[in-house]
Amino acid sequence: MTKTIIQTEKDFKELMQKMSSYEQALGLLQWDARTKAPKKGADQRSEVIGSLSTELFKLKTSEETGRLLEEILQADKDVVSNVTRQSAKELKKEYDRSIKIPEDEFREYSILTAKSESIWEEAKEQNDFEMFRPYLEKIVQFSRKFADYWGYEGHPYNALLEDFEPGMTVDTLDQVFSRLRDGLIPLVEGVTSSSNKPQTDFIFRSFPKDNQKQFSSEILSQMTYDFEAGRLDETVHPFAIGLNPKDVRVTTKYDENDFRTAVFGTIHEGGHALYEQNLPEELAGTVLSDGTSMGIHESQSLFWENFVGRNKKFWENNYDLLQSYSNGQFKDVNLDQFYHAINEAKPSLIRIEADEMTYSLHIILRYEIEKGLINGDIEVADLPKVWNEKMEEYLGVIPPNDSQGVLQDVHWSFGAFGYFPSYALGYIYAAQLHQAMRKEIPEFDQLCQKGELSSIREWLTKNVHQYGRMKSPAAIIKDATGESINPEHLLHYLSEKYKPLYQF
Repeated sequence: MTKTIIQTEKDFKELMQKMSSYEQALGLLQWDARTKAPKKGADQRSEVIGSLSTELFKLKTSEETGRLLEEILQADKDVVSNVTRQSAKELKKEYDRSIKIPEDEFREYSILTAKSESIWEEAKEQNDFEMFRPYLEKIVQFSRKFADYWGYEGHPYNALLEDFEPGMTVDTLDQVFSRLRDGLIPLVEGVTSSSNKPQTDFIFRSFPKDNQKQFSSEILSQMTYDFEAGRLDETVHPFAIGLNPKDVRVTTKYDENDFRTAVFGTIHEGGHALYEQNLPEELAGTVLSDGTSMGIHESQSLFWENFVGRNKKFWENNYDLLQSYSNGQFKDVNLDQFYHAINEAKPSLIRIEADEMTYSLHIILRYEIEKGLINGDIEVADLPKVWNEKMEEYLGVIPPNDSQGVLQDVHWSFGAFGYFPSYALGYIYAAQLHQAMRKEIPEFDQLCQKGELSSIREWLTKNVHQYGRMKSPAAIIKDATGESINPEHLLHYLSEKYKPLYQF
């Protein structure tokens, strides 16, 4: 029996390594498609992505995979390693969901989403929602169908949430987001009515792209990002992708008339990358070598972007460096003026450019729209109108066109329904982690001031990174902070920061 299990474990590890090889190849194709790939190759590339995705799907749903999972999960605990057993548990969840989807439908869906991403990019450039609409309608139909295949309790959106934030439900999100929204509204009103507005004209002066890249690279190095295990590239919609812990890539978007887009975008994606680069070697090649959820992943990017990158002490260390790369746009701007400007809070149109105060309202808006799309209360044809109405209701602004409205995000083009809540969850988690870290590292601000960020990264590795998917999102937060999800820490942080800044 023991000999059989030893062979089973060996076969299972080889199976996971093969799956990992497919995933890395697909990841490389997706990175290439979003960075350097020629547009005319989109259709053929989509077919290749569809073929590889289908082969991976076959592998994950094969009878052999089912047999190996059953044998490992039935084996005595002292016979197989903890990593193998936990890997089998995670893969079994995916297996049970995947076998419910017909193979031909999965292939069709994979090709559709590969094509639709390039169509979305073109539609956004041309401000043409109708160009993207038929693709999105098919993706929504698939998402509704997949939710029915998988099964769910309560709201059908729960089935989609499981892919991104295991264990999270609409009931919990409604409660947490309601508390967050109710706490944010008076803060936004206070900032909006304040007469102590920052001067920001210097933000929008020309800052050469190459100089922005050099500065961004220096900040990534300061964050302890390993360039020998990664790279920084340009894209339309910033992202980080981990092919494996030794190859984790960051992308950013440069705007020569607003340096913040690249700088804070790079820090944000760098936070994602640090998570991937610091996953333990023992998990490499297994299904556990990944972030435990998108919410926890976002907690890392938002922690670095906001709690470090927008910290005044961080800029006490880096403002001179920024000035050295700029075109002289900050020569008459002191640090206090600069700090207030980069922490300007006001309702805005674009999520990725939103300030800390209003960011979560952008997410809550998308969450409510997604729920409506999945349960049939909202149809794709109505999206521009619904989007604009909610923007006016929550943020008091109306997009002048669909490129700055319903077409601004890439997520729906590749079928990521259930993803958006992770951004607000990640922000809540980040605030909780920040609070817990300051108790253990009271010199947090001083480390930011000195540019000595390795201790901060090491705390995150100890409490988050090192577990990969060995721990659930809820367990990560509970063990690191001593409590379950709690939006009050984020509201406290925003209140403590912005009331003095805006004097209200």
